[in-house]
Amino acid sequence: MDAADLFTSCRKGDVSRVRYLVEQRDVELNVRDKWDSTPLYYACLCGHEELVQYLLASGAKCEANTFDGERCLYGALSDAIRRLLKEYKRITAKAMQRDYYDHFLQILLEQGSFSDVVFLVHGEVFRAHRCVLSARSEYFAHMFETKWKGKTMIALKHPLINPAAFGALLQYLYTGRLDINVSYVDDCKRLAKQCKIGTLIEELEVKCKQVYDFVSSKPGTCVKVLTLDPDSYQLQDDLSQLANCALPPELRVGFGELPFDKTDNFPSYPDICFRVEGYDFLCHKAFFCGRSDYFKALMEDHFSEGEMLVSAPHIAVITLHNISHELFTRILYYIYSDDTQMTQDNVFDVLCVADMYLLPGLKRLCGKSLAAFICEDNVLHMWKSARLFCLTRLEDQCTQYMAKIIERLVERADFAEMIRDDAAAVEARQETDSIPLVDEIRYHISSDVQTYSAIEEASQKLSALEHLLSSIGLEC
Repeated sequence: MDAADLFTSCRKGDVSRVRYLVEQRDVELNVRDKWDSTPLYYACLCGHEELVQYLLASGAKCEANTFDGERCLYGALSDAIRRLLKEYKRITAKAMQRDYYDHFLQILLEQGSFSDVVFLVHGEVFRAHRCVLSARSEYFAHMFETKWKGKTMIALKHPLINPAAFGALLQYLYTGRLDINVSYVDDCKRLAKQCKIGTLIEELEVKCKQVYDFVSSKPGTCVKVLTLDPDSYQLQDDLSQLANCALPPELRVGFGELPFDKTDNFPSYPDICFRVEGYDFLCHKAFFCGRSDYFKALMEDHFSEGEMLVSAPHIAVITLHNISHELFTRILYYIYSDDTQMTQDNVFDVLCVADMYLLPGLKRLCGKSLAAFICEDNVLHMWKSARLFCLTRLEDQCTQYMAKIIERLVERADFAEMIRDDAAAVEARQETDSIPLVDEIRYHISSDVQTYSAIEEASQKLSALEHLLSSIGLEC
């Protein structure tokens, strides 16, 4: 979807269109290099109070004393919108619960579940995971194999290491996001330079310039917190290294960047082994437990009688049944990087496994992939699958496609039977009650009809649908 569609809808105050774009997952508010805080800014600037309220509730960012927040406040057309912005207390990162991956990484950082290293910085304790820090930073990967090798407690005593800056650095490495008081920006840059994270230094300098230009041109504004939004693609690429390492050596060619890449010499510090069809996948409890309640329960129940890996006696082995190693590989990459390769041949199998392993984000990804394959021959089966797996976006796309070909669908006995089943599923349905499937098709036939020819075409489609309903004895 073009950004112009979202921005134009925000300027016009078209709440229904913005709601559709956001709720159907076509957009993610505040994703770096895509939408940033611009939708909320336009809604504030043009005075659309209802839209501002909706965007805030959906996770749009407006935090006091930040660049994005001050821009929205300064540009707000009315006092009512300014009050709304100031009174809204929800923080973006915690409001967007639907963004499973970002939420997981934030919780992993905050709670430190299954952490294997602790940093002590001038009395402040930071729990971390060597696998994450190594995947995200060559400096940390090198230190864990040299000066810090075998250590679980690392004390950083240098007077120039600021605990707040170190916490912000960890936040950046785990989530790609960074929130830092402007007074600590120089400390953060110094630490990033020491850790050889050049991208962070560049991003901080760009953001500082934006804030300086904004404050200079808007007298009376005060920015106290500097925020960097995630570069999701880099984050996913870095953490996918852990999936590369988890693959058994005999399966790695074709999944890593090259047949011989740094995976061969990269220590990933696994603490759990999943055995699938005889293959050993060396993984991390933090990722599997944090991403899936199924695996969390499986590991909690397993350790009373667990088998241990012969080559690494400290690593427990869990054998997974009823899944191929090819499908588990697809699950593996999703868990670590929030993305995975799917084809028309395997996407439905991945969907079934995602449902079994309680991975709603992967189910949504499967729905997006399935939508690309909708055609006249499979649209009815696709709709049933979408309904079965609660994929509302895919279900809507199927009914939209049905609306386009309704004059041919009404000739099919399986379509009539599907309408009967949907009518029967309505609890205590009366003769004149609506049928959800029919209502959705009618909506798509009638929506955005503006020209006379389109009106006539829609009328013919609706007549064909009404004729079918009459013929099978359903009035709605």
